[in-house]
Amino acid sequence: MRPTPTPPIPRTPMRPTPTPPTPTGPTGTRPTGPTGTRRSVRDPAATLLGDPDLFARQTFGREIARRDVPDAAGLLGLDDVDHLLADTALRAPAFRLVREGRALPPEQYTRRARIGSRTVTDLADVEAVHRLIGEGATLVLQGLHRYWPPVTRACQALEHALDHPVQANAYLTPPVAAGLHVHGDPHDVLVVQTWGRKRWQVWPPGTDPNDPGDPALDDDLRLGDVLYLPAGTPHAPRTIDAASLHLTVGIRSRTWRELVRRAVDDALTDPRYDEPLAAGWTSRLDEVAAGLSRELQHVGRSIAEQDAAQLATAHAVEAIGRRPARHQGTLPLLLDPTALTDGTRLEKVGGHPCEVVEAGARVELVLADRRLRVPGRAAGAVHAVAALERLTPGDLSDHLDEHSRLVFARRLVREGLLRPVPPERDDAPSSLVGGRP
Repeated sequence: MRPTPTPPIPRTPMRPTPTPPTPTGPTGTRPTGPTGTRRSVRDPAATLLGDPDLFARQTFGREIARRDVPDAAGLLGLDDVDHLLADTALRAPAFRLVREGRALPPEQYTRRARIGSRTVTDLADVEAVHRLIGEGATLVLQGLHRYWPPVTRACQALEHALDHPVQANAYLTPPVAAGLHVHGDPHDVLVVQTWGRKRWQVWPPGTDPNDPGDPALDDDLRLGDVLYLPAGTPHAPRTIDAASLHLTVGIRSRTWRELVRRAVDDALTDPRYDEPLAAGWTSRLDEVAAGLSRELQHVGRSIAEQDAAQLATAHAVEAIGRRPARHQGTLPLLLDPTALTDGTRLEKVGGHPCEVVEAGARVELVLADRRLRVPGRAAGAVHAVAALERLTPGDLSDHLDEHSRLVFARRLVREGLLRPVPPERDDAPSSLVGGRP
């Protein structure tokens, strides 16, 4: 994504994406993500950001930026929203309605229904939703990264590229809907216009929202426009004479504060800090201050003596472990494990975390919320799986005997990292920015 000086912020063409250098990870090298030479799947992170490495170095957290993504409608089009409302039994809080900046009571747009033996009261009342949108309400689809596959894939690719948690909401706004006051979000935002158009006013980061002055951007976002706003960037969107559908992808950045707090918390595990303050301490504050000074110095020394590389690695492994796992396509092999043979074509489940961490005589494969500990003699197989997008168990013959590699492959299928390649896609590249499943 091309960083753009302010003011103004013109529309910028897509920049050709150079080959990025190998990124660094918890172990200093990262042969573990989907970076193998066999990769044929289009990367939504590159589609939305341009060169993700260049974006990370020059734009992320620093600059307002704008780019064109012609196939943005493939993430969530108007027909998709209609499908979600009319065909999928959507339930609150996966959606809500707001008007003039205020949330409408769910009772105005939900209904009761029976699901099995239970009665639910939060099912979308489609007729009521349509009526309220016609009266000027905005439909908000919340947490789309959890239940709409094209957005799920895009968010997982962004999370992998940026190493920060990502979430997504969508906003369907009718014409001439009241806009929001000038405000800034506490997290970075990618705005993806997927249908219609919407007027956006944006001010440079650091501008006082109560006295913003002239905006750096005052323009319509149209289909395919992507706008990046660092955290806190003042902005005010509104529709004018046309309806709008856009995604707001929130990037909830991990900060130095979290990493430093981890070091402080580790230092405070010393039992000495559990001792009570002296009785009557509020009337002996000079003594308390002197004691606190000594303890602060002790904490400072404890923090300074910690292994920074070990802390950073632990934080990285924890962050990777919090990424959501994906298990699509694994059920058939779970029901019939013998169907997996040495020649079965397997592929990575797009967006599933996969990082390798050296752990002494063992190797750990970090997969979402769990780790697989593998003996060092199988390290070659672990690195091979991490480096390739598609493989067969037979591809691991240099590292494991037939029985061991089949056991290993079945375990990775159970964990959701691998799945069989569907016959219709065995020789064709697939797109992670697809349409309706």
